Amino acid sequence: MSRFVSSMRPLLMAAAPTAARAARPVFARHLAAAAAAAPKPAELSAAKLEITKTTAPKTPLPHNELVFGRSFSDHMIVAEWDQKTGWSTPKITPYGKLQLDPSCTVFHYGVECFEGMKAYKDKAGKIRLFRPDMNMARLNRSALRLAMPSFDQKELTEIIKKFVKLEEKWIPQEKGYSLYLRPTMIATQPSLGVGPSSKAMLFVIASPVGPYFKSGFTAVSLLAQSSYLRAWPGGTGDAKVGGNYAPTIMPQVEANKKGYQQILWLFGPNDELTEVGTMNCFVYWVNEQGEKELVTPPLDGTILPGVTRDSILGLTRKWGEFKVSERKLTMAEIVKASNEKRLLEMFGAGTACIVCPIKAIRYQDKDLVVPLDPANPTAQAGPLTKRINETILGIQYGEIPSEWSVVAE
Repeated sequence: MSRFVSSMRPLLMAAAPTAARAARPVFARHLAAAAAAAPKPAELSAAKLEITKTTAPKTPLPHNELVFGRSFSDHMIVAEWDQKTGWSTPKITPYGKLQLDPSCTVFHYGVECFEGMKAYKDKAGKIRLFRPDMNMARLNRSALRLAMPSFDQKELTEIIKKFVKLEEKWIPQEKGYSLYLRPTMIATQPSLGVGPSSKAMLFVIASPVGPYFKSGFTAVSLLAQSSYLRAWPGGTGDAKVGGNYAPTIMPQVEANKKGYQQILWLFGPNDELTEVGTMNCFVYWVNEQGEKELVTPPLDGTILPGVTRDSILGLTRKWGEFKVSERKLTMAEIVKASNEKRLLEMFGAGTACIVCPIKAIRYQDKDLVVPLDPANPTAQAGPLTKRINETILGIQYGEIPSEWSVVAE
């Protein structure tokens, strides 16, 4: 008997792999069927939007009493996400407090990102958004950088369109006024462990705002700062996350005490220019080759890819009147250009202000004067700064036709 088993062993061993191979397709089909039968995590969907209107509507403040981010509209958008079930039904509800577990990840590790965008009302009463696709794409990138969920960008845009139409009375019609929108995503897993959150919440709140400069441009003075860093290679400088902003508050307070309105954030041994406060930085000068040039630092991972930044680059390249570059700039280059009278204008750029003219920089215990408008000694902004501002305003309010201005219909 043992000799029989021994003689059969080679045959059995040869047959085993063949049987295993034959079983694999069957097993694979069962796995595929099980995966197909399992419920897929739900996507964010504007078609599912539920709206509950407030029973206690508020009265918007008079325009002259508006302070940025201090008063809020009647409603908010809320949608929650779960790792297993996906996105919940998005809702527009009365503006109110959030109920969250005190152990939520957002409170302990700062797992949070946000956007800043605006809704405008044109002369015909139509509500417009400015390049919302860019805000949605950046919010998605920021969320993924923090291991939070992504969402369908077009669906959230449609939800926001319905939201701003509901909040129409909160959008002032005068030029320069708008409804500031703050889409935000936070990690809500009730856990003290550091790791990807299995739960998240997406919400959008809105605040009516007036012009950044209430009585025309007011140029700012900067304190060049290299002791503190806003961002660094490999960090989150290119994402709009709360952790980028909180550490800048104390240095900003110190700069204000010294009489400077904003910080010029420098980086590296060569004091490279990065950002101005919370804005992208632009320099307009005559370069060493004798060309008029508009320069902004490149998107190297430390710079936030601003919507206004991209718009300025697109506009000025389309004008074709001077060279437009994205490259590194150092304070040594700025000082040299100033000494040689080649520095023409500098400004910050962002959603809140569009452009913010710069008149001086404190660097290495010296004040460097930045020109504004040589033709008008009382002007608070240079010709290019004013032109960019007027052009983007015209697009935002529908006065200049552009695909960047999206009507909420």
